[in-house]
Amino acid sequence: MISVSTALSIISKISYLPNTKTILLKEANGLVLSEDIVSPINMPPFRQSAMDGYALLLHDKNSYQIIGEVKAGDSDDLTLEPGQGVRIFTGARVPDNADTVVIQEKVSRSEDSITIDGQINKSQNIRLKGEQIKKGDTALPKGTKLTPAGIGFLAGLGVSKVEVYTPPRVGVITTGNELIPPGTRLKEGKIYESNSLQLAAVLTQCNIKKITQYVVQDEYKSTKETIKQSIDNNDLVLISGGISVGDYDFVKEALAELHTEELFYKIKQKPGKPLFFGINDKTMVFALPGNPASSLTCFYIYVLPIIEKMKGMKSMGLTRTAKSITADFIKKGDRAQFLKAKVSGETVEILEGQSSAMLYTYAIANALVYIPENIDRIEKGDIVATILLPQ
Repeated sequence: MISVSTALSIISKISYLPNTKTILLKEANGLVLSEDIVSPINMPPFRQSAMDGYALLLHDKNSYQIIGEVKAGDSDDLTLEPGQGVRIFTGARVPDNADTVVIQEKVSRSEDSITIDGQINKSQNIRLKGEQIKKGDTALPKGTKLTPAGIGFLAGLGVSKVEVYTPPRVGVITTGNELIPPGTRLKEGKIYESNSLQLAAVLTQCNIKKITQYVVQDEYKSTKETIKQSIDNNDLVLISGGISVGDYDFVKEALAELHTEELFYKIKQKPGKPLFFGINDKTMVFALPGNPASSLTCFYIYVLPIIEKMKGMKSMGLTRTAKSITADFIKKGDRAQFLKAKVSGETVEILEGQSSAMLYTYAIANALVYIPENIDRIEKGDIVATILLPQ
């Protein structure tokens, strides 16, 4: 059994080279660039008005003759003489020899002439050509996760396709004779299966689209065959249940016979002690505890960083911060603990119902509080390590 820090260290040292593909920009939200994007144009591509007003060629008087109008999208270039100007609108091309744009609120107009109210400065309210980015400069570097803003930025440069890292194909195997699908009649001795839906939901939240579900009974041959099939057809395999030491827990034995390299098994933590992580050829394999809360905690702490590597991301897992705890807490046992919690401002509350089988508390939590194995007691007001859950 290894410590949490040792397990995370092993995870951090895993190297993985994701596949890449070129896709339409509109399909790339949440994916990671596998190459630098070089700007094909200057942005803005011309001197651009930042306001509605008047573009002027300055002279020594406050009055100007207005000789025309420039709307956004107009391509004609009007040449001004000193003391002349044009009506102009936000986003429109500023005439090449105009000195400044004065906003309409500072202007009094009478037919084809205007008078400036107050002082104006040269070059004000003009976005310079290439002010945001110049042609040939790196717009977004390799490794950038594309957000709606990033997609909008690239679209504004005329980019329509991008090369991205391909998210992994994930197989989710659910084990257990006692499990039946939601929506069917609950028989004595059976429970509704939730882990497959839970894992599919959190994988979808990670922008994983290729998810294959497998169901297997507690029987060695079918367990082994299903695991092999999943390993052969996926980049990452998540096995729910069957990894403990019961008479009908066949997952670890099957993984060994399939020549899966074990990187660790069992972590000194609560919940989620019976966690397996290994590699079979190029496929990453996690055998997660069957209890739903344990399974989700292990996913967030250990699986998520691997998924991020497989997507080409540079970050490692969920955001960690420090918060002041709202009440005393006494830790039982010598294992590290991940406790479901609720963050509010600069404080965090450990919630009732920490059983590894209870999901209700997880459903209302927005954080996990991490208590290291060498800490036995925390007092109200103490600063604790807090892991923010995705919402």
